[in-house]
Amino acid sequence: MPGSVYGGPVHRQPWRLGPRGERWFDLGLTGFLLLPVLPYLLFVDAVDGVLMIVQITPLVVRRRWPVHVFAAVAVGTAVQALLTDHPLWSQLAFPVALYSVARYAGPRWAAAALGTGIAGAGIAAVDWLRGFGARMVTAENMTAYFVTIALFVVVAWTLGTLGRTRQAYVDALVERGERLEREAAQQAALAAMEERHRIAREMHDVVAHGLTTIVVQADGARAAAVHDPSVTGPALGTIATTGREAIAELRRMLGLLRAEEGLIAPQPRLTDLAALLGEARAAGTPVVGDLPALLPVVSDGVALTTYRIVQEALSNIRKHAGPGAIATVRLRVEEGAVVVEVGDDGRGAAAPDDGRGLGLAGMRERVDAHGGTLTTGPAAGGGFAVCARIPL
Repeated sequence: MPGSVYGGPVHRQPWRLGPRGERWFDLGLTGFLLLPVLPYLLFVDAVDGVLMIVQITPLVVRRRWPVHVFAAVAVGTAVQALLTDHPLWSQLAFPVALYSVARYAGPRWAAAALGTGIAGAGIAAVDWLRGFGARMVTAENMTAYFVTIALFVVVAWTLGTLGRTRQAYVDALVERGERLEREAAQQAALAAMEERHRIAREMHDVVAHGLTTIVVQADGARAAAVHDPSVTGPALGTIATTGREAIAELRRMLGLLRAEEGLIAPQPRLTDLAALLGEARAAGTPVVGDLPALLPVVSDGVALTTYRIVQEALSNIRKHAGPGAIATVRLRVEEGAVVVEVGDDGRGAAAPDDGRGLGLAGMRERVDAHGGTLTTGPAAGGGFAVCARIPL
């Protein structure tokens, strides 16, 4: 017994005709119904032969114009009732045409065709019984003929209606599948865009922090080397350490894009803030830290956002606050949120603007992602202040 690779039965798709196959099927059906017509036309009755041709030939285009085809077949059948009093081989065209209306036209046309067929069954029963003589037109015979003919009509209409309903159901499933596919593609595109923005923020924070420290140390070492070359050693050591740390963080973030490379280093947490303040002090920026002795337990996302805000704010202080500016970092938990404040007593609003604004924009995006608030601007007593409130 055939089965799938997992041992279960194979579910095959139902066989369906394509557009070309449908055309050939209709041509074959019409040709099959016309086979007895030529001998009948030549050797039996020319009138009946012409009627059969009129009733059968329209079936060639029954899928494209089902209502027109049914009308043509019905008119031919009505003319037959006027000219003859016996059934013809071409009567088979009527249920085929009725099926086509119920299958390919709307429900209203199908109902009208059904009513026409029921009425035609009554007319045909009377006409054919009269062909056997007036004594055959009885209620019993009428009922038997009418029920038999109407049964063909009802079965054809039922099959066509079921086919139309099934096709509508399949079309709805296909449309729903296509819609879900489009929505999935849109969701994937949005997720990819968000991931690119997140990586861009991470890259900006790491590069800006590391390069700012390196530039400040290099400028300070160059200025001090004129008077005391011995001070260049610690400065160069800080530059080397900061550069290595920046490279390590860049490698960690790039590892997020290469899942096959295995494990990566953990994201910064609140416990890493003390080391971050120490790096800033080593880079020459006086920093006053006000961190709780017992740091709160927060999610990885809140911890990373808090760390990056402090990192970016300290980088901005080194770039813009001016020489001798003192930075202040405060962290506390109040009303279900982590509040982090980073300020300085430097030049504040008078600091030159580099025209990019990526640092503050990145902060705001991080805080907005957690439903928090971010306030930035010149401080009342001078300098610049950043205050972020991040819900837990």
